[in-house]
Amino acid sequence: MKKHLSTQTRKRMLSSIGLILFSVSFVLAQVLVKGTVKDNLGEGVPGASVQVKGTSQGTITDLDGKFAFNVPNKNSILVISFIGYVTVEIKADTQKPMVITLKEDTKTLDEVVVVGYQEIRKKDLTGSVAKASMAELLSTPTASFGETLGGRIAGVNVSSGEGMPGGQMNIVIRGNNSLTQDNSPLYVIDGFPVEDPSIAAAINQNDIESLDFLKDASATAIYGARGANGVVMITTKKGTIGQPKIKYDGSFGIQHITKTIPMMDAYEFVKLQAERSPKDMETTYFMNYDGKKWGLEDYRNIPQYNWQDEIFRSAWMQSHNVSLTGGSEGVRYNASLSYYDQDGILLESNYKRVQGRMGTTIQKKKLKIYLTTNYSSTTTTGGSPSQNSYSGMNNLFYSVWGYRPVTEPDRPLNSLMDNIMDDAINNTNDYRFNPIMSLKNEYRKTYANYIQFNGFAEYEFIKGLKLKVSGGYTFDTRKGETFNNSKTRYGNPKSSDKVNAEIYHSQRATWLNENILTYQTNIKRKHFFNSMVGVTLQNSDYEYYSYKTVQIPNEALGMAGMSEGTPSTTKSLKSSWSMLSFLGRLNYNYKSLYYATVSFRSDGSSKFRGDNRFGYFPSGSLAWGFMEEDFMKPLKSVVSSGKLRASWGLTGNNRVGEYDTYALYQILKDKVGDFISIGSLPSGVYPFENSLTSVGTVPTSLRNRKLKWETTEQWNLGLDLGFLDERIGLTVDWYRKTTRDLLLNTALPTSSGYFSAMKNVGKVRNQGIELTLNTTNIKNRHFSWTTNFNIAFNKNKVLELAENQSSLLSAAKFDQNYNSQYSYIAKVGYPMGMMYGFIYEGTYKYEDFDKVGDTYTLKRNVPYFSSESNTQPGMPKYADLNGDGIIDDNDRTMIGNGMPKHTGGFTNNFEYKGFDLSIFFQWSYGNDVLNANRLFFENSNKTRDLNQYASYADRWTPENPESNIPRATDSGSNKVFSTRIIEDGSFLRLKTVSLGYTLPKQLTKKWKIDNARVFVAGQNLWTCTGYSGYDPEVSIREGALTPGLDFSAYPRAYSISFGINLGF
Repeated sequence: MKKHLSTQTRKRMLSSIGLILFSVSFVLAQVLVKGTVKDNLGEGVPGASVQVKGTSQGTITDLDGKFAFNVPNKNSILVISFIGYVTVEIKADTQKPMVITLKEDTKTLDEVVVVGYQEIRKKDLTGSVAKASMAELLSTPTASFGETLGGRIAGVNVSSGEGMPGGQMNIVIRGNNSLTQDNSPLYVIDGFPVEDPSIAAAINQNDIESLDFLKDASATAIYGARGANGVVMITTKKGTIGQPKIKYDGSFGIQHITKTIPMMDAYEFVKLQAERSPKDMETTYFMNYDGKKWGLEDYRNIPQYNWQDEIFRSAWMQSHNVSLTGGSEGVRYNASLSYYDQDGILLESNYKRVQGRMGTTIQKKKLKIYLTTNYSSTTTTGGSPSQNSYSGMNNLFYSVWGYRPVTEPDRPLNSLMDNIMDDAINNTNDYRFNPIMSLKNEYRKTYANYIQFNGFAEYEFIKGLKLKVSGGYTFDTRKGETFNNSKTRYGNPKSSDKVNAEIYHSQRATWLNENILTYQTNIKRKHFFNSMVGVTLQNSDYEYYSYKTVQIPNEALGMAGMSEGTPSTTKSLKSSWSMLSFLGRLNYNYKSLYYATVSFRSDGSSKFRGDNRFGYFPSGSLAWGFMEEDFMKPLKSVVSSGKLRASWGLTGNNRVGEYDTYALYQILKDKVGDFISIGSLPSGVYPFENSLTSVGTVPTSLRNRKLKWETTEQWNLGLDLGFLDERIGLTVDWYRKTTRDLLLNTALPTSSGYFSAMKNVGKVRNQGIELTLNTTNIKNRHFSWTTNFNIAFNKNKVLELAENQSSLLSAAKFDQNYNSQYSYIAKVGYPMGMMYGFIYEGTYKYEDFDKVGDTYTLKRNVPYFSSESNTQPGMPKYADLNGDGIIDDNDRTMIGNGMPKHTGGFTNNFEYKGFDLSIFFQWSYGNDVLNANRLFFENSNKTRDLNQYASYADRWTPENPESNIPRATDSGSNKVFSTRIIEDGSFLRLKTVSLGYTLPKQLTKKWKIDNARVFVAGQNLWTCTGYSGYDPEVSIREGALTPGLDFSAYPRAYSISFGINLGF
């Protein structure tokens, strides 16, 4: 028995010893491997996965991107992966620390977004942030990113008032918050906040690395008093590690007008003149000339002018961009130079821009320094044809459309082209001018120069604790020159100023200092914390000067002859504002499952006084990554990711005048204002001895020490879903924004000497839903097809106005005959900026009258227009809303809405071997356009020889009594706003198409070229709309109260470009 036990014991001992020896040998076989995972900028990548291929053995990089762990043997293969980057497989190096550089995966780059003062993975977001695809924006050569941005981001509405080259794009995020103040977002360029959209447009879009849109309060509250309208984060490219790389992008293109408006030809024009002035025809168009009695039929197919054909042209455009990048781990650099030149489709219009940029990044152990300089110089030739003036007759297209196509038989046709004015026109009450001659002789130049210096120094004291000190300076100067010689509308011998010139100069200098302390840490790699505190200071100084002289005797000198003229208007002003801010934010993340973010900012502004000088803007948000829960794992094969988000916060709008809280006085040397235009009173001079040039000092604003920020409270609920290993991505957001303490010019009795005073009154709400769907439909070795669909719904409602005020009326000014009428209304319970006027019921028909002989008398039960004493068949007829039998101001009502019910876009991207194709559609639905052009050109009145739209040929006549287009007669009822000129501005547009081919590497290597691509691109190629004007995307008086007005707007062009992308 003992022997047996002894044998068993020996066996057990031998087994134990063998196991121990095997374990020791295994441990001894393990080898240590360590290193750092970096991105292409040389920054450490925290949280990257480093695993031994085919095993579960691995680790996660720390905050500096470093890792260290044991691998089975020196031949082990490591797999390094991180969201947004291409997964790397590399053999372990046990001899020295490894350095692994991850390349960005362009297919998933949008997983990394830029928010206020830091970058964050989209996976970790708790707020509503959207990222634009720069590849898609750059697919078509344009002046700025804004021109191709519209329709690509849900809830980001991008529009341009007209199609002038170099024209400013207007971006509104989630609807208009303010009735009277600026609703454009804050732009943050490499950390430097600017409020002027033109400065953002001065950035070369080829230099932009990422474009992120912060939409909800959780994302924007960190910018406090300037975050209510959303924030656009622009991050430019930085130097990369490696050999110097040179890249060239160039294109040439041609533009053409998308459509012209059909005008009456010579036959229809003469027929109209015979109808409105039959007694004059025997001495004009129906005269005896050269042995012949002319009649209407003689004007069919006669030589004639179509002035649109004369004023428009096929216009060239070109774009060139060269960039250089490279560097080492210690020093990285980048530089770029670009040139853009675009002729306008209107004669004498052009936009040129030269841009240069340099950047350097220096990395030395714990210290990082970044310096960048950006310079932009633009020259704009020509002016906007829709610029506001006393009379709409001064606007270009009044003459383009209105100039007659034919002359009387005894006048040569070319006399219209050879003279600045038509002798047949009474120029005391009609300001038509030869549009071709005037445009060719007008001198309009606008120069803008913008330079920015920006940089920061960042130092890491201990692991995760960093101090970043940033500084920036921008200097923006603009100069405008105007010269009108004797062959122009404003300088001809019959004008009041004769030959005249004007020059203006403005400049703004802004400096910024930011000091940000951040700390990142984790507890057991389960609880992740990211905290930030900071203080910022900013100051901005502005100056403006202008000078004008008239009756210049020697026009041959041009601008140099200004000093010889009679001094006229001189203007100058200077202003300054400063801001001091304190901010903080804390992010918490538990195992990528539960997220929480809180932020706070306090802004103090010199624009406000007393207790209202500082504003306080908190926010908070929560998120739940529910697909990381264990109980959701069975669904992982279908639903690959899912997150619920909720946020709340307060943000502000400080877009007010620098001195609106003060009582201001001004010395005026000229009469300002009139009794005609709404909101205008004559003031500024004392008519001593009937002189209107006596100097007078007048108060221009009332003091209001209690003026404070407009504050927006926003709630946001969001859902992010990914299906089938992220082949399908869905994002849905619901939001409600309520803006209170609106800054309004509240009406005052005129006996006070003021029309209005600035006060904090009123409340507005925006509520909406945004949906974005991304899909990878097909993806294999040779072919891929991806789509993006987005749609956004926004409902705007005025909740409150001033005390005892239920509506606010506005006039969109464009002509003295209409400036005295209200054309827009903001009414409690309805959207702001509703169009206002009469409901058009067509024309009065014969059955509305009693006929006695040849006399028509309106029946007693048929309403009549209050200013008409003799209503006749064919005159305009409007709805009598209050039933009193009289059409007057009491019957005006809301007649249209300039804001769309929903907007969106649909993109398809295809790749096949070396070919790539991108097709992008944009739409807007439910918005109306107030087509004020039809008040002049579908409405003859008694303006002599004024041509009309071709549609006016179908006007009411005794032979066409069922027409609802008013007859050719002078009538006060013709000169009002009504539903007759309200049109549906909805559209579906083929915004961009791009087809490219990347040459094979084997071929380009022979030419020592890294990559080469050729492409053809088109923009605005097709538009489906029911709007009768040039383009439905029009709004010449940009503002929340007057959207959707069209009068003499610069038409939009379509373009086709050919280009090449080269890399060396």
